[in-house]
Amino acid sequence: MQNYLEFDFRISPLQPWNEILMAELIEIGFDSFTEELEGILGYIQKDLFNEEELKNLPLFQNQEVKIEYTFQEMPNINWNEEWEKNFEPINIDDKVLIRAEFHESVPGMHEIIIQPKMSFGTGHHPTTHLMIQQMMDIDFNGKKVLDMGCGTSVLAIYAKQIGAGDTKAIDIDEWSVENSKENAARNGVELDIELGTAENLGKENYDIILANINRNILISDIPTYVSVLNEGGKLLLSGLCFFDVDDILEVCKENNLELKKKLQREEWVSLLLEK
Repeated sequence: MQNYLEFDFRISPLQPWNEILMAELIEIGFDSFTEELEGILGYIQKDLFNEEELKNLPLFQNQEVKIEYTFQEMPNINWNEEWEKNFEPINIDDKVLIRAEFHESVPGMHEIIIQPKMSFGTGHHPTTHLMIQQMMDIDFNGKKVLDMGCGTSVLAIYAKQIGAGDTKAIDIDEWSVENSKENAARNGVELDIELGTAENLGKENYDIILANINRNILISDIPTYVSVLNEGGKLLLSGLCFFDVDDILEVCKENNLELKKKLQREEWVSLLLEK
């Protein structure tokens, strides 16, 4: 069990900055959050915390929002056990249910079973919800798929369940890689799961690439994704706020990608593009 720090972030105004702050905190190692009336509680392993990284986050430099925080060391408890106690099933458009093994099955719904460990992508975040919504309308049958920044691999698992062929899932976090392997086995699907980044992509090409990451990584990695995307292939992106869209689309245009569909949930956006 890891020693954790609990951060109490006070945010003014709260919206849309609470979601944006969570996205930035994930990038420096925070792995779980609780939303409060005036901000959020964020949790990070003590040995991963770097206060300089926290203070240098873009949102802390933004004059439109005021953020104050305090933190304390938490008792040495089993956080996965605590998460399980509070993990609720996620219903996406009454079609897809993301649940844990200890939840009851719902007849008539497509189910993805995820052990709720501290990997991003359980389905609670709006961007995971948006990605699944987009995927519902895409033909995955026999397609070769890449899931970048896979987290729990919920997206890669869903792709396999709806007919995808060879599917690779990549994440920079060792915890996510191990959790992905467990979740793939739990759902009876075969995934090629790797530790790494876009730099690990070789000459292997894909029909569909899924990338639910964040603005900066996407801007940096879109050219690499395009280089391994088959002609006519689809690139599905999220991890984006509405004000990121213009910058992302500019990079996409430079790389000969055409926008096919845009979905928004709260302040978060998903983009479906085609090469």
